[in-house]
Amino acid sequence: MSQNTNTPTIQNRKAYHDFQIDETYEAGIVLQGTEVKSLREGKANFTDAFAFIQNEEVWLREFHISPYKFGSFSNHEPRRQRKLLLNKKEIREMQKYIQQKGYTLVPLKLYFKVGYAKVLIGVARGKKKFDKRESIKEKDTKRDMQRSVKGTARINM
Repeated sequence: MSQNTNTPTIQNRKAYHDFQIDETYEAGIVLQGTEVKSLREGKANFTDAFAFIQNEEVWLREFHISPYKFGSFSNHEPRRQRKLLLNKKEIREMQKYIQQKGYTLVPLKLYFKVGYAKVLIGVARGKKKFDKRESIKEKDTKRDMQRSVKGTARINM
């Protein structure tokens, strides 16, 4: 079975900046036909998206999937609530984390695996302002080190 490598991976870049990710889970997602077509075109946005547990089921809310441009009356609602598919054991593990103060479920990325849409969910804790500054500083030093190894570093004087 050949896998299509042209399918996009939609990432939540802000999640890694705003949260400290402790644990990740891969979940299937229940979609309608036009949603799948829009996702394959890369027309989705994680801004303000979050996951929550209700009645031992995991739901994704505020995940925006643009309406399919060739869809008709059967087009989907862009910000509808979508169910995530996980094992009961994984849901119970997530629930234990969330019951602790400061933890939340954050969608990290959406990708296709063997034809099925998957969402990577992270159990995360919010970063404080100084933590964010520290991670930016680390990223800058890594970038400077990479430049110096490549030989394209500029000396500031």
